[in-house]
Amino acid sequence: MKVLLIEDEPKMVRSLRKGLEEHLIDVDSASDGPAGQALAERNEYSVIISDIILPGLSGLELLHRLRSKGNRTPVILLTALDQTDDKVNGFEAGADDYLTKPFEFRELLVRLRALARRPVETYQSSPVLRFAEMEMNLETKEFFREGQKIALTPREFSLMEYFLRHPGRVISKHEISERVWNLNFDTGTNVIEVYVNFLRKKVDRNFDKKLIHTQFKNGYILREEEISK
Repeated sequence: MKVLLIEDEPKMVRSLRKGLEEHLIDVDSASDGPAGQALAERNEYSVIISDIILPGLSGLELLHRLRSKGNRTPVILLTALDQTDDKVNGFEAGADDYLTKPFEFRELLVRLRALARRPVETYQSSPVLRFAEMEMNLETKEFFREGQKIALTPREFSLMEYFLRHPGRVISKHEISERVWNLNFDTGTNVIEVYVNFLRKKVDRNFDKKLIHTQFKNGYILREEEISK
């Protein structure tokens, strides 16, 4: 495994490099955003570990640039920020996982290995998914309800796709975290609730029939009729 570490704190770089190399993981490092971008574009890595607050170019902007150029290398963001909005911004920028400083090295190692070996889920079915009056085109990345095109962010699109592939089944937060976004479920965050609410505002709020429902303590379900209270 080869990892790119983008971090401007020398002490942390030394500590993480030592720990990773002890586990036979090769490490390239950069101390600012532009240098990190150059390495990420020039070499192939199993995973990129990047701080958010960096000299020259923030970790979020770096992610935007890499993803816009088609670089899909898994990225773990390291940051002192622990607010839900900060995590949402990180995921929207293209992050695959998120660790708040301070963290235990073994937790980073577990997440790193999980990202490096995660399978890429592929589907051979029709490029168009339909449920009720919803329609999603997987090739054009377009979503419609009652013929009205609704813009979804990549995270919202992935979540909506999972709902459309499993209508009528209760989907837990844990399942969404692991199967939709390949993350370790963090019971201390409400990021999943935030994204479900984002979806509801876009695909349910302006329509008479509500399709995304909450099943108390169990998760969420896509179904046409209201769930009994």
